[in-house]
Amino acid sequence: MKFVALISGGKDSCYNILHCMANGHELRLEYEKTENDETEDLYELLKLVREHHPDVEAVSVGAILSSYQRTRVEDVCSRLGLTALAYLWQRDQEQLMGEMCASEMEARLIKVAAIGLNDRHLGQTLQQMYPVLIDLNRKYGVHVCGEGGEFESLVFDAPFFTRGRLRIVHQETVRHTNDEVWYLKLKVEVVEKQGGGSCDVVQPPLLHEPFKEIRERLKHSSGGAAEIDVQHVGDWHQNSSHSETLLRLSNITSTQPTAEEQMTHVMSQLKEYLDNHNLHPSNVIFSSLLVSDMSKFAPLNSIYQTMFTHPLPPARVCVETTLPENCFVQLSVEIIQDTHFKKGLHVQGRSYWAPSNIGPYSQSIADTRTYMAHISGQIPLIPKDMSVCKDVLTQLVLALQHFEHVKEAIGSKTVLFMCCFVTDASLAEAAGHTYRLYRQKSRDSDHVPHLVTVLVSALPRGVGVEWTGVSVNEAVGDYEHANVAFDTNVEYSADRHYRIYSDGSGQPAALPGSYELIPVRGVFDVSGERRRFAVVEIP
Repeated sequence: MKFVALISGGKDSCYNILHCMANGHELRLEYEKTENDETEDLYELLKLVREHHPDVEAVSVGAILSSYQRTRVEDVCSRLGLTALAYLWQRDQEQLMGEMCASEMEARLIKVAAIGLNDRHLGQTLQQMYPVLIDLNRKYGVHVCGEGGEFESLVFDAPFFTRGRLRIVHQETVRHTNDEVWYLKLKVEVVEKQGGGSCDVVQPPLLHEPFKEIRERLKHSSGGAAEIDVQHVGDWHQNSSHSETLLRLSNITSTQPTAEEQMTHVMSQLKEYLDNHNLHPSNVIFSSLLVSDMSKFAPLNSIYQTMFTHPLPPARVCVETTLPENCFVQLSVEIIQDTHFKKGLHVQGRSYWAPSNIGPYSQSIADTRTYMAHISGQIPLIPKDMSVCKDVLTQLVLALQHFEHVKEAIGSKTVLFMCCFVTDASLAEAAGHTYRLYRQKSRDSDHVPHLVTVLVSALPRGVGVEWTGVSVNEAVGDYEHANVAFDTNVEYSADRHYRIYSDGSGQPAALPGSYELIPVRGVFDVSGERRRFAVVEIP
């Protein structure tokens, strides 16, 4: 894609340009100062760029940890039909700074405002400052890349500086306050340089540790359980439940004649329920969307999307599975009663971190009163270009890595429950093996929640695996785990909600008052053993 760049003049915005170019994107414009440049609204500026350069498709932004910066740019890009390219997002700062130092980019500190930094460090290059910043990070927690406002930098030369490099003509050191806050007042000029330099940069590997090690240890299971052709999994009905914090509306279906009409009717039922409870679509925090034919997903998704137009749409799982005859879509949702306690992560820019948002859903939505977070179904897309990973075992590990990266980004340490959707029964044992290795490497390895692996007909983008789950900040009290029962009668609690995966060969003798029934083609435990059904007790 051809892209324009948002440039502060510092190391992050310039280094992200190098990564954009390394990933095959073409820098379309050079920066030129315009009238009222400081107060120009970002939306109007990029809108003007689009009008004059309609071939521009993307915007480079050097955000590392700043969600304010990232979400602001992503919102503007979304409204203008542009893609945000944020290849520094969520990178390890020590590693990233090391890569910047190894690149053909010359950046110097022009302002310092942190313990251990003073006027002596002004004008120093990143290479000179790297060991100093590492030491200050160890001693005082100073951000190595300056993400806490510890310092500002200015890039004097980079491979894409085609008109020359910057040279200081005059400089003055200024003490900004009585604290140790210093900056350089500079006068610079552009001078010729020899050659343009290389735009090659170090790109992080697709699989990070420990997932790279998990992939190396993973061996494909030879189990080959036959698929069950499910026509009907028993009777179930729409039901709802509520607690002091959550409402749940499950198994919403329709008898309209077409898939599109059913989707419209399902969404109208949800809207009516929300209206009756004086709620808004923004109160929905999680949805489970089941379809009978993934090839019809695009129009169904368009109808679904009309409901969720506000920021932080719900986290979502979407799969193709065997619904009852003439049933084309089923929707279940969880609804928070007070959006002040809703917190989420909705990343739309491309990075190396995890797949960008490709639909009307957030990567994760949490209820800050219960500390519970739903993580959207993660599929094995290669984050930097959103292409599908082809190797099936790497798919298993990569999608799980995406789950972990989202969990880390929201600060949710403990997994309560995991579900792995697969489209081939032979992957069930490999999924269990992958998960056990993951738990062994996890920081909360003493806490091993249950895994349910289920066989479905198809997943988005034609992938073979999708991981989803529920996590919490801390494992305390009722939130230590989500109970899972296989092939046994369950003693239901009146105040709990249940998620039932059934392959049609059996289901619980009795159904609870509040439940979501998910018909699938096969159910497996963590060892890969086939089961008739699984019942998950949701805290």
